[in-house]
Amino acid sequence: MSAPELAGRRVLVVGLARSGMSAAEALVGRGAAVVGFDRDRELEVGRLLDLGVEVHMEHEEERLLQGIDLVVKSPGVPGETLLVASARERAVPVWSEIELGSRLLSNPILGVTGTNGKTTTSELLGAVFRAAGWSVEVAGNVGRPLTSLVGTVAEDAWIVCELSSFQLEDVHTLKPRIGVLLNLEADHLDRHETFEAYGDAKLRMFEHQTGEDVAVLPCGFVDVPGQARRVDFTGDDALPAEPRIPGPHNRENACAATAAARAAGIEDDAIGDALRTFAGVPHRIELVREFRGVRYVNDSKATNVAAALRALGSFPDAALHVVLGGRGKHEAYEPLAAGFKPGDVAYLIGESAAEIEPALVARGVPFVASGTLGRAVTAAATAAAAGDVVLLSPACASFDQFCDFEARGDAFRVLVEELS
Repeated sequence: MSAPELAGRRVLVVGLARSGMSAAEALVGRGAAVVGFDRDRELEVGRLLDLGVEVHMEHEEERLLQGIDLVVKSPGVPGETLLVASARERAVPVWSEIELGSRLLSNPILGVTGTNGKTTTSELLGAVFRAAGWSVEVAGNVGRPLTSLVGTVAEDAWIVCELSSFQLEDVHTLKPRIGVLLNLEADHLDRHETFEAYGDAKLRMFEHQTGEDVAVLPCGFVDVPGQARRVDFTGDDALPAEPRIPGPHNRENACAATAAARAAGIEDDAIGDALRTFAGVPHRIELVREFRGVRYVNDSKATNVAAALRALGSFPDAALHVVLGGRGKHEAYEPLAAGFKPGDVAYLIGESAAEIEPALVARGVPFVASGTLGRAVTAAATAAAAGDVVLLSPACASFDQFCDFEARGDAFRVLVEELS
């Protein structure tokens, strides 16, 4: 089914949060008859009702799927959800919100995926394009749905699109002009179950690239699907300028962004300007405050072990007081414990505290069983001395105590600002 064929079709959107809401609006704009479903009764769906969307908060598969020509799935909805699985059994096509957006937009797409660093690299690339005077929009997993650009973006604008494994589960024709893979490490095994399935979802971004497209990949990474021209990068590559944002992982992100920008045809002068001035994004090694000589750093986006290890490695000369925990993703915590150096202390919160504790004990890492973020910040602030860093880098999802990592990071900021 092509984009022009959506008019008059009956489309079911499953999941009506940010991405689903945007997808439904885009579909209505194309003349589709839209049915929406979500179990969250607290969602504000007034705008969808005003647009004529038929909204349901309860469902029976037989009734909701009756006459449906297409299902559009929000990234937060697992593929094995009964309603989605039933649609597949009936041979009803299932698209992700990203697939819908890519079909409705003719703009060149620069896709960015990987386990860690996606948002920082996507926003950095946006800054590079703007420094070059090029029209650009940044969307996708950064929080701005791709479908929200339909009908609003300039025809000649590039779209830098951050792509998560969840968003790539149901893409079928997505073909980025340039695709960037930053890294690939274990994550979201609570949903994908195996690393292989997780990796396969990530690499779907490259499947439909042709020889006219470019795949930017870590040096030594195995071949990816598709026929794109390959460009390798490493964290030691020469750069037009050193990045303003700290940490060896951010230098890797800068090298990947530089390779992608050059592939798009952007000159080094503009790339260097962006590298020197880009200050990073919220919740990613974000300095919240320095108080009595102690730096308080919000890295709430570190929702897996690999991301937290990158944060630990960003402060080699400071004693760290690290807030860890939340809802685990079926990862091993021994590598995380091995990343602590003498003098560092952990403060455990959330559901996963009992899982992290044995790994810390085995490595002799001192820890405090804090339980909540508030108690952890208070304990860390009391123990920290001038020159130390209090670091929120949880290595876990936030969903046990917060609605998302942004809410967790915002709560950390408030707690830090209240210190006196």
